[in-house]
Amino acid sequence: MSLAVLKSRALNGMDAPQVTVEVHLANGLPAFTIVGLPETEVKESKDRVRAALQNARFEFPAKRITVNLAPADLPKESGRFDLPIALGILAASGQIPADALEQYEFAGELSLSGELRPIRGALAMTFAICKSQQHSQQEPAFILPRANADEAALVSEAAIYPADSLLQVCAHFAGVDAEQKLVRHKPASQAARPHYADFAEVKGQIQAKRALEVAAAGSHSVILIGPPGTGKSMLAARFPGILPTMTDQEALESAAVQSLTSGFSIEKWKLRPYRSPHHTASAVALVGGGGTPRPGEISLAHRGVLFLDELPEFDRKVLEVLREPLESGHITISRAARQADFPARFQLIAAMNPCPCGYFGHSNGKCRCTPDIIARYQDKISGPLLDRIDMQIQVGALPHTDLLKQADGERSTAIHARVEAAFERQQQRQGKANNLLSTTEIDLHCKPDEQAGLLLRNAMNKLNWSARAYHRVLKVARTIADLAGSAHIATPHVAEAIQYRRALRDQ
Repeated sequence: MSLAVLKSRALNGMDAPQVTVEVHLANGLPAFTIVGLPETEVKESKDRVRAALQNARFEFPAKRITVNLAPADLPKESGRFDLPIALGILAASGQIPADALEQYEFAGELSLSGELRPIRGALAMTFAICKSQQHSQQEPAFILPRANADEAALVSEAAIYPADSLLQVCAHFAGVDAEQKLVRHKPASQAARPHYADFAEVKGQIQAKRALEVAAAGSHSVILIGPPGTGKSMLAARFPGILPTMTDQEALESAAVQSLTSGFSIEKWKLRPYRSPHHTASAVALVGGGGTPRPGEISLAHRGVLFLDELPEFDRKVLEVLREPLESGHITISRAARQADFPARFQLIAAMNPCPCGYFGHSNGKCRCTPDIIARYQDKISGPLLDRIDMQIQVGALPHTDLLKQADGERSTAIHARVEAAFERQQQRQGKANNLLSTTEIDLHCKPDEQAGLLLRNAMNKLNWSARAYHRVLKVARTIADLAGSAHIATPHVAEAIQYRRALRDQ
């Protein structure tokens, strides 16, 4: 047989379209050609595959070898096509049986010795395999490097067959002995509760901890404002530990995004992502992009926390790209040749000093910044972006005498239990977090009582709030009521929510 056909997968954003690998051997001068819009990594497969076959003691055919990666208009990148190309050459030349190849999909990069190296996007590819065969009676089967097996096996519907080398894969198809067959991978055991840094390590800051508890319960975005050394970064780093426990679906979504950058390991399963990019990060680094679109920090923080420290130090144009993802929960990367969609349902925690020197309002009186300088510094954060941040929290400095007297704070496990209970109330009432409520759902689920409504209207008129700010305060008040176990939004809930929007400037 001079033609072999195998199946593999490409990556296009979060999608993994199927690629048919066709290998044809013809008479003529020896040549090796790959067609089907291959990028540089795929073109280099010729040398890796030739060396891997020769070092594995297979015969490399002295013929015209043509490899077609279909569909032809889909760009192909990375070394994941090495394994199916090598198997296709062996099947087309009759060195391994070709009959059973159609039952599997293949992906893997080959070393020159024939060892299989890990690839990125294994979880996304496994998702796509199961989705494409969900109406088929045949169980999806995927052969890939052993280093990717735990990741791919998170999709329980797929049969994952890991291999260490090209020889193992060939023995699976050529061998008659059951011991030579690849063994279906069993998912690794998963920890019941991930480990996070504990809130008890942060002394004092009772008001800030309370605000972060509210933010965690309702999935609200937060900006922390205070002098240097008051614990803003410590609070943010411990915030993932009080968030509601990830569901299996959320964990799979997060893991699939991490898989696209080879940044996922089984130890991170059900661990809320925590991303903290430096303030020199570009817009592309934050939202994603590139010639072959890759996810940025906001997508890598999907179902977790994006912490932006020293917020005014970020380039203003970089910050403005956050406005749409904060509302929509996804990002679309558009290029001339292709378009890619990535999820971006992250929880924003930002931190900043109140002025350039950092000590405005501090009891030590060190600040010498003029009102104009302070205003210019705070105005680096645009009104539209600040309007989309639900809560503005003042993190004050504790006097040294008070700091020495402070006992350890409340443990994260106790805060997490209250957050979990409040989040469960939201799921039972509306099936989503309060922050995700639409305008119609706000009218239905966030209606305050008469006195609370009057207080909120007066605050809106006095502080010149936008309609968006009005709705966000209502959603925060709804979360505060859920933490209190109240079915109705009362005056104390609205009053607390109003205070969470006045730390920086009235928006």
